[in-house]
Amino acid sequence: MGGSVKEVRSKQELDAVVQAGAPSVLHFWASWCDASKHMDQVFSHLSTDFPLANFLRVEAEEQPEISEAYAVSAVPYFVFLKDGKVVDTLEGANPSSLANKVAKVAGSINPGASAAPASLGMAAGPAVLETMQEFARGNGSSQVQQQGEPVKLDALKARVQQLIDSHPVMLFMKGSPEAPKCGFSQKVIDILKKEGVKFGTFDILSDTEVREGLKKFSNWPTFPQLYCKGELLGGCDIATAMHDSGELKEVFRDHGIGIAASDEATNEEPGSGKAGITESTGLSSALISRLESLINSSQVMLFMKGKPDEPKCGFSRKVVEILRQEKVDFESFDILSDDEVRQGLKVYSNWSSYPQLYIKGELIGGSDIVLDMQKSGQLEKVLLEKGIVQKENLEDRLRKLVSLSPVMLFMKGTPDAPRCGFSSKVVNSLKEEGVAFDSFDILTDEEVRQGLKAFSNWPTFPQLYYKGELIGGCDIIMDLKNGGELKATLSE
Repeated sequence: MGGSVKEVRSKQELDAVVQAGAPSVLHFWASWCDASKHMDQVFSHLSTDFPLANFLRVEAEEQPEISEAYAVSAVPYFVFLKDGKVVDTLEGANPSSLANKVAKVAGSINPGASAAPASLGMAAGPAVLETMQEFARGNGSSQVQQQGEPVKLDALKARVQQLIDSHPVMLFMKGSPEAPKCGFSQKVIDILKKEGVKFGTFDILSDTEVREGLKKFSNWPTFPQLYCKGELLGGCDIATAMHDSGELKEVFRDHGIGIAASDEATNEEPGSGKAGITESTGLSSALISRLESLINSSQVMLFMKGKPDEPKCGFSRKVVEILRQEKVDFESFDILSDDEVRQGLKVYSNWSSYPQLYIKGELIGGSDIVLDMQKSGQLEKVLLEKGIVQKENLEDRLRKLVSLSPVMLFMKGTPDAPRCGFSSKVVNSLKEEGVAFDSFDILTDEEVRQGLKAFSNWPTFPQLYYKGELIGGCDIIMDLKNGGELKATLSE
């Protein structure tokens, strides 16, 4: 094994290594994920510190069969195996947790020594410690710090303020103007360019400390965040509303923000370029038209690998699960079935990977962003704001129907024209007792007819409900009436 990282090229190759039984650690990564690249440095040094274990790197999107087998839905993702079995997993960029979990599965650094305790300084060797400290400094991570070094909140506050004040118009976003990492950031970039103002940006994905610190500093939990002369204007929704109403232009004018000399606003940071579609994309008008038609073919549109019932990668499966949990109707397009769409959409959206989720024609992002939005509640908010209503499952619908009225009768036909003798008897009994009721004709809706049998665990009709609870069918209603108990039962 010798302390090196091996790139896995096939599931057969991986299975052979795992079945040998030696301690193994898999790193699932993606080329577009900066966190994967940072964690790979830690991973490589760990392979040196723990030479008795296998360290295997798997490019998640290029090896969908392996990603599917290990239920990978986000990167970076680590799987720890021993004796051919999965013993632990780790999702996300947490160097200290990675070092500790490696130590547990691979044993101590030196053969014959006792197992290292689960503390960063003891679990990791000198090479990985140095890399992790560099990782912390480079990313502002508060998760990995030298022992005994306090979090300098005042210094962080001063740093955040300095960043906010670094440009008259300052945008804290995911990604960069030429490569936004979320649809909301891209939207604000487009707005600022349309407004014709110069602006600075900061990629909050590159610095965890700033990302978390800015949420508290601004008392604003999401990104992007747009500032003008040091004052928070808001996020994507507010920037969009202000732009559409003309208020944003007035704010810039009132604060003395000049219009950029060129037709397009330019980012003051070097290397910036125009996000989204430009005349130089090379896409034909026919392809652009086709992509726009696909994107707008459904209010919620998912471009994925495979189909919702048969996803071909864990990332696509994760987004499908999230949309189903949110109970929204969506359509999908299998990008594996059409390479022209697959490659063209990357250019059109300025988004290099899949899946891609669109809501009412606007790019939301990929699996990591959709997952973050669901966890924070932002996805539900966006769906509501855009008028995307949750679809009802049958059980929800039946529960609402049986509670539609205090006394609810599911019958064949209507009270004025019953379609069976049993339904007619119950209607007459209710009328004779002077009980007000509503009814539902189960002959008009086969889904309700069959679903209600299972819902109530009652195989026949009519069915009478009081305050959402089943009373019974014709025989029970007649017994209650004959016993003088029907009216009392329906008025308790």
